Formats: sequence, structure tokens, C-alpha cells
Amino acid sequence: MATPPSAPPAPTAGLPPELADATRDETSLRRFLQGLPGVDQVGVEQRAAGLATRSIKKASKLWAIDMAISMVDLTTLEGADTHGKVRSLCAKARRPDPERPDVPQVAAVCVYPDLVATAVEALKGAPVGVASVATAFPSGRAARDIKLADVKDAVDAGASEVDMVIDRGAFLSGRYGQVFEEIQAVKAACGDAHLKVILETGELATYDNVRRASWLGLLAGGDFIKTSTGKVSPAATLPVAHVMLQAVHDWHKTTGELRGVKPAGGIRTTKDAIRYLVAVHEVAGPQWLDPKLFRFGASSLLNDLLMQRRTQLEGHYSGPDYVTVD
Repeated sequence: MATPPSAPPAPTAGLPPELADATRDETSLRRFLQGLPGVDQVGVEQRAAGLATRSIKKASKLWAIDMAISMVDLTTLEGADTHGKVRSLCAKARRPDPERPDVPQVAAVCVYPDLVATAVEALKGAPVGVASVATAFPSGRAARDIKLADVKDAVDAGASEVDMVIDRGAFLSGRYGQVFEEIQAVKAACGDAHLKVILETGELATYDNVRRASWLGLLAGGDFIKTSTGKVSPAATLPVAHVMLQAVHDWHKTTGELRGVKPAGGIRTTKDAIRYLVAVHEVAGPQWLDPKLFRFGASSLLNDLLMQRRTQLEGHYSGPDYVTVD
């Protein structure tokens, strides 16, 4: 039976005292989250815009493209998904450009729970993770026992990563303890699988809420905080990513732990991806330029990265006929 929403969150072991105190009860958690410094909206948007204008040299651009490819969670989350489509996606994940074996493999393939077993079989022997959305994705509107069953189905089928959605209604109503408990319960249900906590920032309305939701996800044990499901507009934006990258940077300063960030939705071009990599380096730090700590949730992005990679190496633009199109 799900814990009543009014129950306080359980203390989190291993946290510094100032953070452990925040998880002691509902009141302490609310006081901590509401006491976080407000986000300077003008400042964060100006900084994001400024970093987005930076250019990089040709040699660095090729490195950035390969880094971005290695960070892609190649995703298909449509009602019309089939086992055949997932197998094709996994083949692309294994070898993104069939004519160029030096292209890095992507980080993971992300699918619905009922297609996890197909992805696991198709990726057998490859260093590519299998991620699954869960917890009544994308709405998150289900009873907790149903959400946890969703997670169990994915993990039992072999998912190495789980992308959960928070209850935005509970969060926006100030029921932080309920959201905290649910993330903790999902984390426990994940076992050895990594947990990415989707905030659905397009529904959170303010940067202050994004900061609070980021810290809530980290306090509750999320290995990654993720912007969006990709089903709500706006999805990922650079200013929102800045707020989340600052959160994981500050978390590391306070706890010594490294947690990841995953922007998802609306990132379609190499130029977009490089802008995010610049933000990662400047806001969180160079340590986060690693697929273990930064991912792109994307479907079409990989195609553009592959075309731009060929352009860098061959000196002319390669069109979509030269890469597989999803």
C-alpha cells in the first residue's frame, strides 16, 4: 500500500548534516527547498545566451561531435513502436555510421518497458545501456503501486537505467514529501539500475521551481536529473539546463558525490548539442563531460551529428542519404 502523502520522508543515510536535516520530516524538507537562493532570471538567461555564441575550432568541433554522440540516449517513445523498430534502433546504436567504424557508440537506447527485452537481446555484448521510461510515463498519473510495478517490469526485463517522471501536481501543490518518498521508492525498486528523475520543467513554470525540483530529486537519490519527457513544450532549454547543472555542481561541492544531468526534447542539431557541451563545461565543470554524467535524450539529433562529422572529415556537407534515418 502506498504511504499516505502526509507522511514525512525518511532520513537519507550518508548525507552531510545540513542535507540530512532537510529530509527529516515534511516541514524540514519544505523549509530547505523554499530557502534555496532564488534564481536570477535575467542573469541565467543572459549567461545561457552568451555561452551559446561561443565558437570552437575545427579540431575541437570533431571532438565535441564524438563526445555528443557518446552521450546520446537514442530514443523511441511512440505508441506505434514495434519490436522491429527497436531492433533497427539498436543496430544504429551499435554502429551509428556503418561506413565509419571509428564513430563512437551511443550511451543507451531508451524504450517503453514492454520493449526492454527486445532491446536487451539486440544489444547483447555491446557497451550500450538499455533505458526504460516508467512510473506512468509521460503523465505520472497513476497510483504508486502501479508506478512501482512499471519499474519492476522494466528492471526484470533487463533495463540498466530507469527514467521516472515526478508527480508535478504534488510538487506544484507543495507536497514535497510525497514526491520525495516516491522517488526513494522508485530508487529502491531500481536495484542496480541507475535512476533518472524527469522533472518536466516545461510544467514547473519558474526557474526557482526547477532549482527546488532538482534538489528534491538529488536529495531523494536520483542518479540523474532530467529536464523533460519530450512530450511537453517547452522541453529542454539552455537556461533550464544551466539551473540544473548548477544544482549538480553545488551537490558535488556539498557531498563529494557526482550526479548527472540529461536534457531531453527539442535538441536536434549539432549546433544545439555543442551549446549544451559548452554549458556543461562552464557551469558544472569539465568532469561532467562524460556520458556517465551527461546525456542527451534525443531521436533525430544523432543523424545531424553524423552528417556534421562527415563534413568535418570530408570537407563537404553530407546529406541524409548518407546516414540511416529514423
